[in-house]
Amino acid sequence: MGIHYDYKSTRSAKLMEKQAKRERKLAEKKAKRLAKEGPKKNDTKEKVLDASKPITLDFLTNPDKE
Repeated sequence: MGIHYDYKSTRSAKLMEKQAKRERKLAEKKAKRLAKEGPKKNDTKEKVLDASKPITLDFLTNPDKE
């Protein structure tokens, strides 16, 4: 009968340990995946239209042309 009493009294602590272990594993997997991919580059610069220049048909059809 002692085993059942012990189970209920320590159940919440065991659940918290399991959750912490699960979160630790996920964090390790994420760190490993990020290390494997390498640093991400956030060099996405948006081209801003100059308000003083008119928008031409050439610009609309070929926006990469400068």
